Amino acid sequence: MGQEIFFDKNGNPPASYNINNWYLTSRGYFATVKIGHYDSGAASGQDIKINTSAITWSEDYSQAPVSICSESCGPGFQKAILEGQPACCFDCIPCSKEEFSNQTDAKECMKCPEDQWPTIRQDGCQKKTIEFLSYLEPLGMVLAVISVLGALMPATILVIFIQNRNTPVVKANNRELSYLLLLALILSFGCSLVFIGHPTKMTCMMQQMTFGIVFAICISCLLAKTIMVVIAFNATKPTSNLKLLVGPRLSNVLVLTCSLIQVLICVTWLIVAPPFYQMNMKSQMGKIVLECNEGSLSAFYCMLGYMGLLSTISFIVAFLARRLPDSFNEAKFITFSMIIFIAVWLSFIPAYLSTTGKYTVAVEIFAILTSSVGLLGCIFFPKCYIILFRPDMNTKEFLMGKATGSLKKTK
Repeated sequence: MGQEIFFDKNGNPPASYNINNWYLTSRGYFATVKIGHYDSGAASGQDIKINTSAITWSEDYSQAPVSICSESCGPGFQKAILEGQPACCFDCIPCSKEEFSNQTDAKECMKCPEDQWPTIRQDGCQKKTIEFLSYLEPLGMVLAVISVLGALMPATILVIFIQNRNTPVVKANNRELSYLLLLALILSFGCSLVFIGHPTKMTCMMQQMTFGIVFAICISCLLAKTIMVVIAFNATKPTSNLKLLVGPRLSNVLVLTCSLIQVLICVTWLIVAPPFYQMNMKSQMGKIVLECNEGSLSAFYCMLGYMGLLSTISFIVAFLARRLPDSFNEAKFITFSMIIFIAVWLSFIPAYLSTTGKYTVAVEIFAILTSSVGLLGCIFFPKCYIILFRPDMNTKEFLMGKATGSLKKTK
């Protein structure tokens, strides 16, 4: 036959086999088809030959059957074995929002590094986005513009008051305290700008300290104004000993003392546990929030609490003095300003605690701007109206006449 036959050392002839594929036909009997050949005498690597395209699994199904009862789990999923089922039976469970898997049939998902976050398909990691209240975004831009425009209002009123410093309306309401209050309001609008932009160690320390001290000066001025109004009215009585207290000395001492207490609170805060800059990677998914940590929440709430105490005392004193004669009617405006101030900061605390990221900063800026506008509008807008549009009311005779009329009504 022209075929070479040999025997090995054990006397065995060379093995030569056809490889047949058996399959079940639709009629219910088996059929075979040759798909390859095996020859032990062939050269190495050539001993077995299979034609995979000739493999037939059934007449209706040409692909190889799956050897598991579940489909493979792709990237972004992990295998979960079913109880009471063979090991080849499992469920594919998506990875959690904080995890990923980048291989097929992964037994468990993995966590990304702290500065990265899973992709949308959760089959890998990507860099987290950086978030802070920037001057370049619409929210930061609007707040910055409002802060600058707001600072221009008390600056303009200060110029008007200085130009009309000898008029009765300006002199009747403690001219020096008005100047100091206007300067403090300029700073209160301006301190909002410190909250915007990329936070640093220095800006984090300046934010809360500037805000706390400036507002302490504002409320101290209002408290001093109210107390001086009460003293001035009662000093007009013949038997009163309060005449010695009338003058700038008492008001200066009040403002200095009340402001120094807030300064001591802030300095203690800076020494014990100062605010610092941090990268918060856990407050929001997929974002790194650049923010200022208060350092000590107790000191932060102590600062706010002292500010609330000052405003409450000022409100009570102004409320009790609201029925004084019209020439001293500033107590009514101080009462309204304190109502606005207290309402703003009472609503600020829950809003501050319920927001995260840049919106926490925006809430605090909004509270600063709103309370500043409230103080400015209630205290100075009525006086500016009289100075600019009703000069006939800006006379000593008019004020004294109104005062006399009011006294007659009370009697």
